[in-house]
Amino acid sequence: MSKRDLKLYLHDLNKEQLQDQITELYSRFKDVKEYYDFAFNPNENKLIEECKFKISKEYFPNTKRRAKCRRSVAQNYIRHFKRLGVEPSCIADIMLYNLEIAQTFSSEKENIPDAFCKSMLKSFEEVINYTSENGLTKEFYSRIETVTNESLNQGWFNRVAFEKLFKQANII
Repeated sequence: MSKRDLKLYLHDLNKEQLQDQITELYSRFKDVKEYYDFAFNPNENKLIEECKFKISKEYFPNTKRRAKCRRSVAQNYIRHFKRLGVEPSCIADIMLYNLEIAQTFSSEKENIPDAFCKSMLKSFEEVINYTSENGLTKEFYSRIETVTNESLNQGWFNRVAFEKLFKQANII
């Protein structure tokens, strides 16, 4: 069904039928429920704190299990927040938090796999692009600079790429 067909269909419904349709969608589909729950009660702080907790558990689990260090956990939250329409500064905060917690984790380890550093570079590139696109570069300048410096301090094999991205983004 095209968007145009949907509009025509919805136009033909009366108010009660339309309310029934939306109520049915709300009860059947988790994404619709989350969207409306967020739209009417946008408790961003609670979502952000919950997200940060889960990201930190990836690197510093509460149990004796080994850290999984999956970048995908943060990426899934970021995509989800973008779909919900969360404030861009909150999304940038999560993006940077993911990098910062990963660097805290890597500072305690001796041998960091190259794949880990490549993954963090990809996340850094996404942060640079996102903050630039949303006019948040000044707001997050110090944290972006800290991430860049930390990659240099920890001697990551791709530290020069971090510095290059930092300079290319006209942050300096």
